[in-house]
Amino acid sequence: MYETSVGYLSDALATVSNGTMKDTIGEVCQSGRIILKAGRVVDPKNKVDSVKDISIANGLVMEIADSIKEEAGDIVINCEGLLVVPGLIDMHLHLGDLFEVSTNPIFCAVEDGVTLGLSPGAGNTFMAPSLLGAEIDHGLPINLGVYLGAANVLGTMLSTEELIKMFKGELDAETASKKMTRNGITNTTAALTVGIKDHMGHFIMSDENIDRVFEITSKANLIYMSHTQDPAHAERLVGLSKGRRLHLAHATAAGCGTHTDAAEGMRRVLDLVNGENISAEFVTTMLRQGRGSREGLQLPKASQQLAYDALENKKVKILISDGQNEATMKGFGDTRDNIPAILELAEMGVWSLSDSVASMTANPVKLIGETTNNSWWTEKLGHLGVGALANITVIDPDDKLATYTIVNGEIVSFENRIVRRSQGAGGWISKFGMVRKTGVGDLAMFSYHK
Repeated sequence: MYETSVGYLSDALATVSNGTMKDTIGEVCQSGRIILKAGRVVDPKNKVDSVKDISIANGLVMEIADSIKEEAGDIVINCEGLLVVPGLIDMHLHLGDLFEVSTNPIFCAVEDGVTLGLSPGAGNTFMAPSLLGAEIDHGLPINLGVYLGAANVLGTMLSTEELIKMFKGELDAETASKKMTRNGITNTTAALTVGIKDHMGHFIMSDENIDRVFEITSKANLIYMSHTQDPAHAERLVGLSKGRRLHLAHATAAGCGTHTDAAEGMRRVLDLVNGENISAEFVTTMLRQGRGSREGLQLPKASQQLAYDALENKKVKILISDGQNEATMKGFGDTRDNIPAILELAEMGVWSLSDSVASMTANPVKLIGETTNNSWWTEKLGHLGVGALANITVIDPDDKLATYTIVNGEIVSFENRIVRRSQGAGGWISKFGMVRKTGVGDLAMFSYHK
């Protein structure tokens, strides 16, 4: 257990046992039943695609059946004509971690149906888990987690072996204070991440340092995510991976022609994806008719067709936004395109609707669960089976908008606008699992008032 200058953070690393964080959802979320009636339930993991009722209580999915009898006190929501899918998981979503200082982009992501966002900020330091953890403690309507930037991870005095211990939650406080940071809070929460991101485009690492990151991520069960825009860098990384897991972020960016011929760049990156140790993701905005952001990168038609082919052949199975509406950072994607892209890919025949939904539900949690060696991810997230966390996105297929966003059993958005009274529904997500409260928000340096 880490000790800080302000005491133990009992709800964070202190809950970690055998590599898994204690699940506190049932202890915190005590509410009456919510019944979603007569919606078309699409749950890829459990192979469900039919009209069903779903009951929710205590933050969990309690029952899924053809018909569930209503009882006094139930909140009944008519979902006839709507799609009911597992809560959308955006495993590459910048949540105000570059230039944005407000939480407005986070609320916008929720309005767009996102129930879990993993934030890979280019400027992330070891403070990132503390800062976003404090925001969760103060109340946010979304589950959040972070990747740390590789440059910051390697920019300490910690040896590779000590960094591995740190990410396992096993580094002693004295060593952390001497070799990592002088901030006990930062040191305590540093392990609460899902992975490390190599931000190629912002800096270039040596082969030696890349190998260090691979050693850390492979031994500490973290995702190694790389900024994929330059095909040559992606090829270099795959060569250095030596069979270790690597995830190619926003691989569609390689097809925009910023570093080489657009179609050639797309082909080179896709040739690297093997479905085992090398995975990739596509940006939803770039898969739609506009082929990219008005303010930033766009896919030429030839590159977009290569992306469609890769999706149809199941070479790439994960979609992400890379950005959110009403944020300062623009250029790659927008959470407003997530639901439309999922539906349009099915309408085009690129994927079945079930496969399309899986790209932002079952598929990302499968990758994260396997990489982190933590079955909590696949047991609790990305599906609507009994006992799963009640993270649910209800979609109007005509408007292609989120009619309801439900996070940990609470309705946090209705008809594309936030429900402010439920803004504290979210929890903090790490490779270990989830806690509803990290404890850092109660500390003096993070507290708004006492």
